Amino acid sequence: MELAYDSHLLARILLSVATVGYGVVTIKADLNATHATNPLWTPHARFHVVWQVLSYTGVALIALGLIWIAGPLEAERLYLAGGLGAVMYGAFFVAMLSRPIYGGVLYDENGYLPFRPPFGPAGWQWDVNVTVFTAMSAILLLGLAAI
Repeated sequence: MELAYDSHLLARILLSVATVGYGVVTIKADLNATHATNPLWTPHARFHVVWQVLSYTGVALIALGLIWIAGPLEAERLYLAGGLGAVMYGAFFVAMLSRPIYGGVLYDENGYLPFRPPFGPAGWQWDVNVTVFTAMSAILLLGLAAI
C-alpha cells in the first residue's frame, strides 16, 4: 500500500484531525460510564450509543483510507472524506438545534458537564460536545479549503 504525499499535505493533515475527532475521540468519550455503561441509561439507549460509536469509527477508517492511500482522483477522494466528516458533524448540529422537537438535552447530570470558558461573562457555560464539535468543524472546513 502506497501512501500519498503531495501538494495536498496540509489538507490531508487537517482532514485527518477532523476525522480522528469523530472516529477515535468518540470511543474514549462514549464507551464508558458516562454513556455506554451508564446504569441510568436504558439498555436500548446504550445499544444505540455503542452502534453509533462503532459506525463512526468505521466511517472514519474509510475516510482515512481516502485521505492517505495513493490512488486516482486524489482531490475528489479528499472532498469525499471531507463530506463524510461534514455529515458526522452536521448531524450533531441538526440534532442539537432540533432538541425541542424530540425533548433532547445536551448533557446528563452524570455525564460531561458544561464548563466555564476561558473568557466571557462569569455566568457563561460551554457544553463539551458543542465546543469540541465546533472546533473540529472549523478544522474540517479549513481542510476542505486547503484542497
